[in-house]
Amino acid sequence: MIPGFDLVQFAQTAGPIAVLIVVAAIIFAENGLLIGFFFPGDSVLFTLGLLIQGTSHFKLDLNIELVILLLWVAAVLGANVGYLFGRKIGPTLFKRPNSRLFKQENVQKAQDFYDKHGGKTIILARFIPVVRTFVPLIAGVAKMKYKTFMIYNIIGGFIWVAGITYLGFYLGKLLENMGLDVDTVILPIVALILIVSISPAIYQLLKNKSQRQAIWNATKQEWRKIIERKK
Repeated sequence: MIPGFDLVQFAQTAGPIAVLIVVAAIIFAENGLLIGFFFPGDSVLFTLGLLIQGTSHFKLDLNIELVILLLWVAAVLGANVGYLFGRKIGPTLFKRPNSRLFKQENVQKAQDFYDKHGGKTIILARFIPVVRTFVPLIAGVAKMKYKTFMIYNIIGGFIWVAGITYLGFYLGKLLENMGLDVDTVILPIVALILIVSISPAIYQLLKNKSQRQAIWNATKQEWRKIIERKK
């Protein structure tokens, strides 16, 4: 899910408290810090729920309700930091130059989403990677009323955290009741979660003809380089 980091292996070696702290930090960062946009929060939450239910080889000794409560708080606080940051920096966010960790296109994507859906963007964006990181900042830049933002923030944070974590937990229980070994299906399931979570971004990227052509041209160019190296 994260290059160089395996949540399952980490859980087996570090213990439940360390896992909860790390996952809470990921959820906090992804929901409001600029550097958190690349974190796969959906698959992290899903896998955590699956591990709490337990597989044939490992079970994470954590209370699912307490975990959801703590991660809900982390998601709400993260988005709150993003909102306050947006209020503080204002329009300068749109003038900031691109870097390895910051792309103007991500900000614009969140802005377009916010313009289209209004206040409910705060809820809907939770289920769209990258957009969920930048939408709280956009809400702050737009000076959305703090009380209104927090209402949507609290509701959206709970639906996202509880929904995906419980999905992993109860799917693990269902597979166990069916006599299936969760260990044999965890990677395909997590891969599916990742695909579903990034599909909106892929759709937005490919629906534009010029972007499709640019991707196709770049792909052909890279293939030519690979073929030339082999020769």
